[in-house]
Amino acid sequence: MLIHPQFDPVALSLGPLSVHWYGLMYLLAFLQFWWLGRYRILSHPQLSQAGWTVRQLDDLLFYGVLGVIVGGRLGQVLFYEPEYYLANPMQILAVWRGGMSFHGGFLGVLIAMWLYARKTGRAWLEITDFIAPLVPLGLAAGRIGNFINGELWGRVADPSLPWAMVFPWVDNLPRHPSQLYQAGLEGLVLFVVLWLYSSRRRPRAAISGVFLIGYGFLRWAAEYFRAPDAGIFGFSYTVSMGQWLSLPMIVVGTVFVVYAHRQRT
Repeated sequence: MLIHPQFDPVALSLGPLSVHWYGLMYLLAFLQFWWLGRYRILSHPQLSQAGWTVRQLDDLLFYGVLGVIVGGRLGQVLFYEPEYYLANPMQILAVWRGGMSFHGGFLGVLIAMWLYARKTGRAWLEITDFIAPLVPLGLAAGRIGNFINGELWGRVADPSLPWAMVFPWVDNLPRHPSQLYQAGLEGLVLFVVLWLYSSRRRPRAAISGVFLIGYGFLRWAAEYFRAPDAGIFGFSYTVSMGQWLSLPMIVVGTVFVVYAHRQRT
């Protein structure tokens, strides 16, 4: 069995200032978003014809960063650990220690994109179609940050599993390194699917719909290997909090895809 390396969460100390690996993973996520967005604008004529520019991408990233950080933290507070943060309200600001909800960050980004749509006059679904392929690799970076922090470990695994891992601060049982499963599924697999799907012109809402369906199903699958969070519904080994929150994504994504193809016909 493997043993978690128990990384030092601090990547670099500069006097009183500490740079955490978790924060660096988020920085990496935002950088790859900008780089991939720039590549898409410059290499896909339909995007430049639709008026997308690198300067607009800069503004879009600013709105997205705010949505991810504010929404992700509030999602963690409200969906997963309300009792803890109610008792320790100052810890809500300690984002460098980890604890960011994808679903909260997702809602935060949707609101931020709505604000950007109002500012620029672009259709909201046009914006979400543009950013959807840029998101998964950032999700992978976030999951690697979870692994470095030693949080969100997996359920108990068969000791014969070659990559079963012991997280010593939890117990001495072999567990699934579920953070890496999620990095691979919600990150790499979803990225490949969306990148290939969005390489051709698609009707509005189709790319957003595929993102919602893909993430929802992949997150649902990964949750069977991840130790469930208590959340606002209490512990559940049948349907976890992450699965409950992914269900609406699958439903809405299906509606988007049907709507997109009906509009085209």
